[in-house]
Amino acid sequence: MSRQKADRMKELTELLNKAGKAYYQDAEELMSDYTYDKLYDELKALEDELGITLAGSPTVNVGYEVLSELPKERHERPMLSLDKTKDVGDLKEFIGNQKAVMSWKLDGLTIVLTYRDGKLFKAVTRGNGEVGEVITNNAKVFKNIPLQISYRGELILRGEAVISYADFEKINAQIEDVDARYKNPRNLCSGSVRQLNNEITAKRNVRFYAFSLVQAEDVDFQNSRKYQMEWLKDQGFEVVEHHMVTAETVEEQVQKFSEKIGDNAFPSDGLVLVYDDIAYGMSLGRTSKFPRDSYAFKWADETRETKLLEIEWSPSRTGLINPVAIFEPVELEGTTVSRASVHNISIMEELALGVGDKIEVYKANMIIPQIAQNLTRSGVKDIPSVCPVCGEKTQIRKISNAKALYCMNPECQAKHVKAFSLFVSRDALNIEGLSEATLEKFIAKGFIREFSDIFHLERYSEEIRQMEGFGEKSYRNLTASIEKARVTTLPRVIYGLGITGIGLANAKVICKEFHHDVDAMIHADEETLNAIDGIGGVLAGAFVSYFKDENHIKILLNLLKELEIPEEIVDNTERILEGKKFVITGSVTHFANRGEVKELIESLGGKVTGSVTAKTDFLINNDVHSASSKNKKANELNIPIISEEEFIEMTQSGD
Repeated sequence: MSRQKADRMKELTELLNKAGKAYYQDAEELMSDYTYDKLYDELKALEDELGITLAGSPTVNVGYEVLSELPKERHERPMLSLDKTKDVGDLKEFIGNQKAVMSWKLDGLTIVLTYRDGKLFKAVTRGNGEVGEVITNNAKVFKNIPLQISYRGELILRGEAVISYADFEKINAQIEDVDARYKNPRNLCSGSVRQLNNEITAKRNVRFYAFSLVQAEDVDFQNSRKYQMEWLKDQGFEVVEHHMVTAETVEEQVQKFSEKIGDNAFPSDGLVLVYDDIAYGMSLGRTSKFPRDSYAFKWADETRETKLLEIEWSPSRTGLINPVAIFEPVELEGTTVSRASVHNISIMEELALGVGDKIEVYKANMIIPQIAQNLTRSGVKDIPSVCPVCGEKTQIRKISNAKALYCMNPECQAKHVKAFSLFVSRDALNIEGLSEATLEKFIAKGFIREFSDIFHLERYSEEIRQMEGFGEKSYRNLTASIEKARVTTLPRVIYGLGITGIGLANAKVICKEFHHDVDAMIHADEETLNAIDGIGGVLAGAFVSYFKDENHIKILLNLLKELEIPEEIVDNTERILEGKKFVITGSVTHFANRGEVKELIESLGGKVTGSVTAKTDFLINNDVHSASSKNKKANELNIPIISEEEFIEMTQSGD
């Protein structure tokens, strides 16, 4: 029996280290937090029972080796993990007759800051607890770190670098490759803090919250951790939210913290307790892994048993088809949940997940629904052989350590979200409420296959109303915006098709040349288009090539059936800017935006380009004396730089 238990220890050590490496170094998730914690506890119990601890066990090794090109440095004092519990009773026992400071356990990247002579001298990541990475230049561009403080001695403190949920969603939305998106705010923060180029870090809105003062000579802290936190506030640091507790008040304070989770801007995976009495805490010393003056409290996951109804396969623009578990609705942490991402086929196989299984679900960090365990484990089956969007063949691929399903059709609609996003953009059909994220969902569910389908979303009204992020009001707003978009202009439609190189200005020129005759346009040859002033051979070729595809013609004709395009009024405006080329830069005050300036220029016969060249006639910039690159180039080429007022005067005088 003991041999079997020793073998199980080896198996658990290998499994946990593999999962830990994937999570911390490769930003991949091989198992849920719930499963990891459960296996970790099983390993620790076996070690205690057998009196054996294997080399490499995650219960004694703190973190993982640093793997980056950043300079490395050994910490003066090892950064230990904290012993943890999910039982409030353990917290009461830990506090005893002492007072303790309770604070959030933020889920980001721990950083050690050193200040000398009042200035930030050094910033080092926790790394593996013994050796960290020097990220001083990156720390200097965190949003809230003071670069200079009033204290002039050597100050060493620790805190957590974090990225908010809102910034996480915003940054992830800007990453076109779904596979390259970050799994959670912690992974994004880790990648942002450890950049080799701190310009990237500066754009990520990283914030730092101090949670522990390590050293500050010649300061009387009145033997109080709470006083230290207040002192750090006085030095200009944002400190983690904290409250004083006793054994009698700790349970009440845990409850108060738990009620704030849903409204937290930043991710948290629990709470931390540290004795307020500094001398008492230090007198307790440490174990090989844990300090004895601190204790971590992890949220006891509220789990609910439910039935797995289906696996929904959701295609993305990279071809990755993500499995999503749909289960009978349950109440968790005050909200109703009925779906949870399973991430990939490897996790499905780990859970032996099959439709009809009894499963336990929970919310990771009390926020993100996940499957804790599968009670019946019927096994993975019915992985789709065809894509649910386009119907073409799928393929299982192993990327790094995980198996995932991919659509192999390059023309799959799910891979062309950008095309639909352009179609609904402001300069095209201008449909509000159809963000890329919403388009992805609609396309994945088969609501939208071509542009004309957008005008028939009422077919799926009930499903849309029940989708996450939608409701009656948002659905009504969307349908109103779609109906408004039915009345448009032909140039906007042509631009919205996404023909390579054809912008709104080009579309206007082409439509005008063909007197807004759609049939004449789609059957035009390259020679005719090339002869149009401002089009040229490349754009002519792209336009003709696009409409050689019969499917593209069908898509346009289907779309036109949904639209109302008023007859164009002949524009008799004098083309006083005929042949003039303008570049617009900086902000405008007399127009809503630079787009309006551009429209006026084009209506008067002029053209607008993006960069200053020898062919530019005027640069419009309200700051005519700025040292911008466009102003500099214009001055070098003796091109007049005019203000917005001068431009307006020019259009009125006809000069």
